[in-house]
Amino acid sequence: MDQLAISDYGFLSDCRSGALVGRDGSIDWWCPDRFDSPSVFGRVLDPEAGHFRLAPTAAGLPGHRVERAYVADTLVLRTVHHTPEGSVAVTDALAAEFGARGHQLGMNSPAVLLRVVEGLAGRVRMSLDFRPRPEYGLLTPYLHGQPDGGVLAAAGPVVLVLHTDGVPPHVDRDRVRQEFEVSAGQVVGFDVAYGQAYGTVPARLEPVAALAETVQAWQAYRESHHYDGRYREQVRHSATVLTGLTYARSGAVAAALTTSLPERIGGDHNYDYRYSWLRDFAMTLRALWVAACPSEASRLFAWAARSIGRVGPDPVPVLFGLEGERDVSEHECAHLRGYGGSLPVRVGNDAWRQRQLDVPGEVLSAVWQLRDHLGEALDTELREMVLGLAEQVAATWHLPDRGIWETRDTDRHYLTSKVLCWVALDRAVRLAPRLGGRADARRWARIRDEIRTTVLRDGWHERTGAYGGAFGSPELDASVLLLPLVGFLPATDPRMRATIEAVESGLGAGEGLVRRWDTDPAGFLPCSFWLVECLVLAGEQGRAEALFERLLGHANDIGLFSEQIDPRTGAQVGNTPQALSHIGLVSAAWRLTDPTTD
Repeated sequence: MDQLAISDYGFLSDCRSGALVGRDGSIDWWCPDRFDSPSVFGRVLDPEAGHFRLAPTAAGLPGHRVERAYVADTLVLRTVHHTPEGSVAVTDALAAEFGARGHQLGMNSPAVLLRVVEGLAGRVRMSLDFRPRPEYGLLTPYLHGQPDGGVLAAAGPVVLVLHTDGVPPHVDRDRVRQEFEVSAGQVVGFDVAYGQAYGTVPARLEPVAALAETVQAWQAYRESHHYDGRYREQVRHSATVLTGLTYARSGAVAAALTTSLPERIGGDHNYDYRYSWLRDFAMTLRALWVAACPSEASRLFAWAARSIGRVGPDPVPVLFGLEGERDVSEHECAHLRGYGGSLPVRVGNDAWRQRQLDVPGEVLSAVWQLRDHLGEALDTELREMVLGLAEQVAATWHLPDRGIWETRDTDRHYLTSKVLCWVALDRAVRLAPRLGGRADARRWARIRDEIRTTVLRDGWHERTGAYGGAFGSPELDASVLLLPLVGFLPATDPRMRATIEAVESGLGAGEGLVRRWDTDPAGFLPCSFWLVECLVLAGEQGRAEALFERLLGHANDIGLFSEQIDPRTGAQVGNTPQALSHIGLVSAAWRLTDPTTD
């Protein structure tokens, strides 16, 4: 098959899992049990790994044109196909639980994929191709006709039940194929329900009614949040994407929907981002605070505290499974060909074993920012987490680590890691009145000041005239843009201002994009949004606005950002949709609205 561009995919979510649906009408990624479970449709990683296509038979031929948009304030996607014979809309969603409203969204999602076809004009011939391949394409299911006209696909631990409303399914060995016609005003619904092989067969949802219910559930959730700053529509949409990446049962935030979409086509930096990084989790909380969605802070912090457990001398894990699992060991799926031939395809992520000293600072910064929603006295588990993280930082800040970019070579004294250690103790000192008698604010303050002195002395590189990525290193690293954003140095400080200019000129990739380091193959969107914030704080509001506008242009046609942008082609690369990219947008928009925010 011709490989779709990463930007050609739309994102569906039920806050349990998510799916990718292409402009060509094919669902090419769905892990129905939860975000980090095995896929049943995996064509984005291999043409033989399963898909569910529903589109006009004329799709891709001359005269075929596609328009698509999300139903307002939802992750329900409506794709309109215009053909020489007429026009038809296909509306796709992952079903919400019936009656779910507000913050109940996703708590008990039924794991049902909904597809509703609506004739708009003329008479359009449609094609259906349902080809599930569970376990990342390892399993080919048996297909069984059901008394109610549905088709049951069974393989290994998975069953899927396809229902086709008024369209008799044609089973062709290991797939269902069918063609049918839709006239103007006609509506035809399809649904695919997921279940476990040795449980009860999943009950059917009526697609049209379930779709309407899902739209209402999403809109009711968004109506409870009010953001009045600049770039309102983009912020609300990014907040919706972040909600869609949240595993509602626990509150964990998946860093992205996908695994192994490459940083560079044909490259081997292909990692599984379907887990919850504490760094991303903390940044997401702050972004949702900006987007006026702070009401779930206590529950989300409870997930973090329970996942971390009692903090001891060992490094706090960088990431967890969505229900707090620690061991997410990495392995390669040798049978998959990879997106654009990019190998290996990885499941799991061995970064969980790394020491990354910035993580406690991210978490404690989020606790401080959301303190007004957590009560004057923190609950026991949260208090123990804050105390434990502060003590661990006090004991380990001087050690080398793998840094914010999770390098897989050697430990170094990364500057941003040290700065986030400073943040951890600075916020712990401020939180001390809420932490009880074991808070050692005086000692934390002394170590905090020692860290600051060390960073200012050892982080500056005279030859380059900038703060380097690691102590003693002349190599630029865009993560140093965080220094003004966390309050370590003002952006107007002469050395910090020189560093911002050095990063912008030395790591700039055109069109406002910033690479993480000089060998990075693509512009990294979170860093690019950090530069917007730094320019605002440096008093360059006009230049910051112009940069922000250019970055908005890198979203796809439905407002989604992947991880990176190839500066040569402008193509999106990396896993998608990427939480950090949307977090960066929200934070930069708010900084443009209120430069005084902390």
